[in-house]
Amino acid sequence: MQKIRVAVLRGGLSDEYEVSLWTGATVLEFIDRTHFDPIDVIITRQGEWLCNGKVWLPEHIFQSVDVVFNALHGTYGEDGVVQRLMDRYGVPYTGSKAFSSAVAMNKVTTKKFLEQTGIPMAPHLHISRDSLADTARIAEKIADMFGPQYVIKPTCSGSSSGTMMVKNPLMLSQAISDALSRYDEIMVEARIPGREVTCGVIERFRNENLYGLPPVEIVPKGDFFDTQSKYDGMTEEICPARFSHETKREVIRLAKLVHQTLDLSQYSRSDFIIANDTIYFLEVNTLPGLSMKSIFPKALTAVGAQYQDFITHLITDAMRRS
Repeated sequence: MQKIRVAVLRGGLSDEYEVSLWTGATVLEFIDRTHFDPIDVIITRQGEWLCNGKVWLPEHIFQSVDVVFNALHGTYGEDGVVQRLMDRYGVPYTGSKAFSSAVAMNKVTTKKFLEQTGIPMAPHLHISRDSLADTARIAEKIADMFGPQYVIKPTCSGSSSGTMMVKNPLMLSQAISDALSRYDEIMVEARIPGREVTCGVIERFRNENLYGLPPVEIVPKGDFFDTQSKYDGMTEEICPARFSHETKREVIRLAKLVHQTLDLSQYSRSDFIIANDTIYFLEVNTLPGLSMKSIFPKALTAVGAQYQDFITHLITDAMRRS
C-alpha cells in the first residue's frame, strides 16, 4: 500500500518560531509511519522554505505531497496567510480555513464575532499606533471606563507574546506607549482576577460531531500565564480542573460555542477566566501547541486518547474534507 505523503510545516515568521519547532518535532516523532511518509518542512525566520537541507518554493512542496500538517503558530501560520497559499495550490491541510483563522487570530475581531453569543468577556478598547495622539488622555479614558487593573495585548499574537499586566492607572499611559512602540495595534482589557482554565475541542472525534476535552486549570507561579511560564515547567496544569461538575460542563459548552461561532475546523482550544461564578472568555487558539510540554496533549491523555491516533485523525480528516 502506498503511503500518504505528509508535509509537516513548522518554524515560521512569528515570535512563536521555537514553539512551532517543538510542535512539528513531536508530530514527526509520533506520526504513524506505517501509513504516512512524513516530510519535514521548516520555514526559517527569514521566510525560506527548507526541505532536506535545500530551499524549495512552497508550490513545489505542495505538488509533491498529499496533505500538509500545519504545525505553525502565530503570524503567517495561524492568521490565514499560509492557509490562503495552500488553498491556491489545492493541497489539503490540517486546522482551520483561511478566513476563520484570520478572524480568530485578531483578538478584537474575535470579540466582535462572539458578541452575539452572550459569552461574558472583559471590556476592552482597541488602539492603533496611527490613530493615537495622546496616550495620557486615552489612559485616563480607559481608567474611567474600566479599572483599576488592565491587560495590554498585541491585537494579533499568541503564547502571551507581548502581553503586559498593568496594576494601576498611573502606569497605564507609559505601558500603552511601550506596547505601541513594538506593535501597530493593541487591545487594552480590564483585568479580571480569577482562576484560569482552558478547554480543547475536536471535530468528528469519538463518534461526536464536536468532542469536548476535559478543562485544564492553569496555576502559574508568577503574576500570570506569560510566555516563559508556558514552557518552563513551573506552571501547574491540573487536568481535570478543580471546579464543580457544572462549571466544567459549562466551560466545555462555551469552548464548543466559540469554535462553532467562529466557524473553526478540526480542533481548537479556548482560554477563560473564572471569577465570581462567571466564566469570561479570553481568547482562542486555532492551532494550539502539540508538543509534550503543551496543554492539548495532556488533555488527550486524561481521556485515554493516544497522541498518534489524534495525529492520524487530523490528517485523514483533512483529506476527507478537501
